[in-house]
Amino acid sequence: MFANETSELIPALLILVGTIFTFLSAVGLVRFPDLYTRSHAASKSSTLGVLCTLLGTLCYFWISEGYFSIRLILGIFFVFLTTPVAAHLMCRAAYRSNLKLADESIQDDLKEVFERENG
Repeated sequence: MFANETSELIPALLILVGTIFTFLSAVGLVRFPDLYTRSHAASKSSTLGVLCTLLGTLCYFWISEGYFSIRLILGIFFVFLTTPVAAHLMCRAAYRSNLKLADESIQDDLKEVFERENG
């Protein structure tokens, strides 16, 4: 009985951590000033949140029911691969479209690179 309760605690903690990271991602989307910082919050923390949630679900079904789901592994792989790449491409497209950085931004590392490339 005790081993079963302990084995369900690990997936529950992983799902809780995933929920917290996803919530922090939502807070970052509302709080940050421009597209570049918002996409950073959306891609990094939500990827980690989804990863923890799916890993917790995988552990739960594996430990409690003895069922190993390759679909959850593929979901983890797909989200882990596509979300940061999509956020990077959206930021690159926004920068090439001359979307202004926030006034609080201190440094623009790509400005010199694009000036050399275009001029």
